Amino acid sequence: MRRKLSSGAKWENIVGYSRAVQIGKFIELAGTTAAKDGEILFPNDAYKQANYILQLFSDKLKELGSSMKDVVRTRIYLTNIEDWKAVGKAHGEFFSDIKPASTMLAVSALVDSKMLVEIEATVIMD
Repeated sequence: MRRKLSSGAKWENIVGYSRAVQIGKFIELAGTTAAKDGEILFPNDAYKQANYILQLFSDKLKELGSSMKDVVRTRIYLTNIEDWKAVGKAHGEFFSDIKPASTMLAVSALVDSKMLVEIEATVIMD
């Protein structure tokens, strides 16, 4: 059975994607930025953006009967590699004991120039 969750972001219907898709014990969390109601949150603070994203992940996983402890992989995209420490700090606050496989990359741009970080995750429920 395929279950889809929306965050209500305007881009979901425009692009045609879901915030999360669950098939059995597998969940994929789409690339997520710190945006709410079409507004970019914390435009100059990569740490706060990452923290917001990871809290959103935690909330969505609860809706699916899962939790952050089931995250096995994260992928982090930064528009400025200099933000790696700030974003790494936020990631560590959520995952210091879980330690999923993780990749952090610098990219040339995200959809909006105020977006400093985008994170996606793979989850396998116990």
